[in-house]
Amino acid sequence: MTVPTISLQLYTLRDAVAVDLQNTLQRVADLGFQSVEPYGFGDRIDDFARAFAATGLDAPSGHAPLLALDDPRSVFEGARHLGMTMVIDPYTSPERWASRDEVLEIADGLNRLADLAAEVGVEVGYHNHFWEFESEIDGESAFDVLLGALDPRVFLEIDTYWAAVGGQSPVELLSRLGDRVRLIHVKDGPITLDTEMQVAAGEGAMDIPAVLAAAPNAIRVVELDAYAGDVFDAVERSLRYLEARA
Repeated sequence: MTVPTISLQLYTLRDAVAVDLQNTLQRVADLGFQSVEPYGFGDRIDDFARAFAATGLDAPSGHAPLLALDDPRSVFEGARHLGMTMVIDPYTSPERWASRDEVLEIADGLNRLADLAAEVGVEVGYHNHFWEFESEIDGESAFDVLLGALDPRVFLEIDTYWAAVGGQSPVELLSRLGDRVRLIHVKDGPITLDTEMQVAAGEGAMDIPAVLAAAPNAIRVVELDAYAGDVFDAVERSLRYLEARA
């Protein structure tokens, strides 16, 4: 059986990344990670290329505000230069999920981006928060409205914690979506909006073993939106937890 890749969303370490990218990535590599998921990497392609060469890390995926970009092709080309094959739009404002027309517009934008990405040799994905599940449109979640309008080439990165905060069972969701889900964000905590209460994987209220079992082939991306203590320590504990359950 192939062991799923374990990655780290670098937004978790955003303060350290802002100060010294290469040193931060070296610390990540020293913890035992082999892969990371950069965010907003489009204007730091050369910096990331140097850091990856120095540390041996790779980036199967990355986050970029694709729907808001004037020139997404340059980001796709930068991703390809870094060896990245999956570029994910990580955020659309909650206000856009209140009406069917707005959600269909988001889907149309992602579908067009998938066309452009394919020309460059990368793929486009979408990452959820909680409001896509909280918002209901004609009796179904806004997320399902989106899903029904997405080109099958647009893959999903499911943030399992935010899905749970939005009232969705992550296990049921992942089981329903199947191989459409290429990556999952693995985070833990009390399943509330208070990001400061998030903890290392396995130390909160999430049933992470069941989540992992529901997405056996998905890349596991460690993330903490915030952490009250030493975030590197929480990241290391999360990695060890996932390694023990690979």
